[in-house]
Amino acid sequence: MKKYVLKRILQFLITMLIVSVLIFVMVRLSRTDPLAAIVGGKQTTPEILAQLKTKFGLDKPVVAQYFSWIGGFLHGDLGMSFKYQAPVSGLLTARLPVTLGLVFFASIIAMVVAIPLGVVAARHKDSPFDVISSVICLVLAGTPPFLMSLIFILFLARFFPSYPFTGSFETVPQYLLRMLAPSIALSFTMIALSFRMMRSNMIEQMQAQYTMTGKAKGLPPKVISWRHNFRNAIIPVLSVASIQFGSLIVGSVLVETVFSLSGLGTLLIDSIKASDYAVEQDIMMLLVALFLIISLVVDLLYALIDPRIRLK
Repeated sequence: MKKYVLKRILQFLITMLIVSVLIFVMVRLSRTDPLAAIVGGKQTTPEILAQLKTKFGLDKPVVAQYFSWIGGFLHGDLGMSFKYQAPVSGLLTARLPVTLGLVFFASIIAMVVAIPLGVVAARHKDSPFDVISSVICLVLAGTPPFLMSLIFILFLARFFPSYPFTGSFETVPQYLLRMLAPSIALSFTMIALSFRMMRSNMIEQMQAQYTMTGKAKGLPPKVISWRHNFRNAIIPVLSVASIQFGSLIVGSVLVETVFSLSGLGTLLIDSIKASDYAVEQDIMMLLVALFLIISLVVDLLYALIDPRIRLK
């Protein structure tokens, strides 16, 4: 297990290094002059532009800019925003709870709903419950998050007009209540995909040779399903769930817009429009780091569940 953990951590570090270079290069492919975002479109003198270049490190060679950025990122110094003229760390701190909360709650809702439903549907294959749940999940899988958000808002406005699906929050209960509706809207796609995978994996495991052996030994069906079939079927679902986390981050951009939430998604879109290099690269690097960390944790988790994975 130690060897497997060290191998995965090394892969994580190498991936982060490669991604940081790609992000740095891609951000600078924009044809928009970042100085235009700094001066806000106002006329200024060449001397002031030179001072601004020096202030934000734009006068340094590209390689020096990269090492300055990545070094600051590792030490928690995210630099200054061109557009907002404020530390990037402050901008991210104010918006990070919204995006992370949205994605986290959506993931929890999806797993809590999809995994048990998938197991039950597999155990009652071709039953009315299996058919209806499969059709519903097929519809959910083809519905974009922003459309589901609009439908959900119409539903809340019709049946729960007092629900606060817009506005700000100040306390933890208000935050949780504010996150509930957009999290449910964002989770539907993940519920559909996780349900279908869990169902198909369970059916495959229920038809395996060891299941027939357990039945021949007289083990109760629930013991075979939950102690043996479930343990083998859950591994691919967890692996795909870590990948779906990235999709949730992308979908959260539109969901934040529909529900009027000020998260990292809206900040990223605004910074791309303004060629705000510091904000762009820090947000993308942070989101990639979160995605890779979750993938690492999931890999370690199902290595504990299935010892055979450690040998790969």
